[in-house]
Amino acid sequence: MGHFRTRAEDLPQEFPVFPLTGALLLPRGRLPLNIFEPRYLAMTEDAMAAGRMFAMIQPDSTRPAGPTGPALFRIGCLGRLTSFSETEDGRYLITLTGLVRFTVTEELPMRRGYRRVRGDFAPFLSDLGDPPAEPDIGAPRPAILAALRSYFARKGIDANWDAIGKMADDALVTTLCMVCPFEPAEKQALLEAENDAARGATLLTLLEMAAAGDAGGPPGHTVS
Repeated sequence: MGHFRTRAEDLPQEFPVFPLTGALLLPRGRLPLNIFEPRYLAMTEDAMAAGRMFAMIQPDSTRPAGPTGPALFRIGCLGRLTSFSETEDGRYLITLTGLVRFTVTEELPMRRGYRRVRGDFAPFLSDLGDPPAEPDIGAPRPAILAALRSYFARKGIDANWDAIGKMADDALVTTLCMVCPFEPAEKQALLEAENDAARGATLLTLLEMAAAGDAGGPPGHTVS
């Protein structure tokens, strides 16, 4: 995350949310986004003017929709805009870097067409700390990579194995959790994992189960 460090006292009490099925933002992860809908263009502009923060959260299809749109999962992740560019056709190309997870305590009235919530960060403040020098990722790295090769082969996904091999253990787990095309409920399980070790163990289980089961998903993705 570079030199910028978010403190607990700097976290907003109320903030915009971007509900997007299948999109996972994790603390210290980097999520590229192509912003083109008017309401999310407005959300990005407002975030740039007020701390450069908004959150990613998934819609929860198991619950009925409300007056502001689809129901949301209870837990999401707040991020900070760490890169921004505007295209000639008016889109914003941004990178959102994950800061800290939160529990939704209340949904607020919409602003300029986008949704907002009040969130509780208290259970997740450890997300703000620096990763340990020797992180525990909950599973042997060779086992994760072996399962990943089988999973990618099954899904028809091309990967830059040189780049993957150079990733630190914690960055590897975070990146794979975010980019692998798991089901929304599986993405949510990865988000809600207690710590890096639990997330790495869950990741390995999902890779092994998917590689052994139905290929599913569209072929031809590239991961680098």
